[in-house]
Amino acid sequence: MSTQQAAAKPSLQGVRIKARKGAVKAHAKHEPSIFRDQLYKHLETVPKDDFEGYTNKLVQAGSTLEYLKYADALFEILLAGGLLQPGGSYVDDGAPPSPFSIFNAKEPVEVADMKRYIDVLNKLIRRYKYLQRPLEERSLPALLQYINRWTEAQREKFAVAAGIMISQGLAQAGCILSLTKDHLVKNDVSVNVITTIFRAFLAEQSMEHLATALRKGGVKDMLAFFPPNKRQDKFVDEHFRGAGLPQVAEWWTKKQYAALKENIISTIKNALSNEEPHAEVVAGIKSKQEGQPLPDPELISCIWQGLISSVEWSARQDQNDAHAVREVENFADILEPFCNGAKTEVALINAVQLYSYEDTRIIKAFPQILKVLYNKDCISDQAIIYWHQKGAKPQGKQHFLTATQPLVKFLQEQESDEDEDEE
Repeated sequence: MSTQQAAAKPSLQGVRIKARKGAVKAHAKHEPSIFRDQLYKHLETVPKDDFEGYTNKLVQAGSTLEYLKYADALFEILLAGGLLQPGGSYVDDGAPPSPFSIFNAKEPVEVADMKRYIDVLNKLIRRYKYLQRPLEERSLPALLQYINRWTEAQREKFAVAAGIMISQGLAQAGCILSLTKDHLVKNDVSVNVITTIFRAFLAEQSMEHLATALRKGGVKDMLAFFPPNKRQDKFVDEHFRGAGLPQVAEWWTKKQYAALKENIISTIKNALSNEEPHAEVVAGIKSKQEGQPLPDPELISCIWQGLISSVEWSARQDQNDAHAVREVENFADILEPFCNGAKTEVALINAVQLYSYEDTRIIKAFPQILKVLYNKDCISDQAIIYWHQKGAKPQGKQHFLTATQPLVKFLQEQESDEDEDEE
């Protein structure tokens, strides 16, 4: 038997052994918890309610921790107080809640108190600008879809925080679209959350700013946040008025009216271009009113716009005055069925006034147009006199009052003669 020892196997020096893919994935799976533990070490040294200290530590930690790689984990920690599993439950590995989180805000939640937490996030994002995109595109939408798993107090804190972040421009309002998911819409979870978001926003900004934020964020349909059995405009109005946010209810109503107006104007223009009988045009407008009615003053103004916008004007200015009078005589029978009451009649006069002010081609024909509408029973003498005394719009007011003075004087004298005859 040979006593020669087995020769040592050759080995490569300086060669990096590539790990198996499965091992890499298994290691990467636990990396967020390592990131969390390292972040906690920075935050644990800060005294409670020392928001400047939290800001400094988070900014300092960004120089050593990979915030961009772990942005989702970072915002789960700062917003929800810990790492979350798919589905929204907390990772159960024995780790304590984050030393700093919006869930640490006092109860009941106050906008002024929550702003101190958001200021920390604001300063952190100003230092590391690359964090804003993952916050508004991934973290906020993802966390909002888990909001039904949290306590009522946590929901309210998160909603107030979201409202402040949107008002300060840290996130776009489009993040709230994740609240339109079916499991959130039922039981009024979504609508209650957006109500709190809106209330927090309006504590900082105006309704005009909120409307702009919603438009830019692509939030078009408020009904999508309501349960299927409440997806009607009246429920939106009732809810926000009941929640003490009448400005939101009024904004939504005006928004819906604008869409209805555009639809009616388009319908009238198409009907007239197709030379449909005026009776069919009237019937079409009444049909639309049965579905989603506009208030009478809004409707008459809308009809006027649809009718007058269908007129083809002459290139010669001296012909447009007579042309305007003829056109109004022609389509007055479309207006007349909808002139129901003095308020509606004054609204029609104001619609004519505004159009004449904006389109000066027919500004001189204004008194003659009122005469035609009066003769066609679209407006009464009382409506004209009221408009002249205190109902006119400010646009070109003095010009129109002066131009219609002879007509008003005639109507007043006629009314006086009638009173004498009755005596």
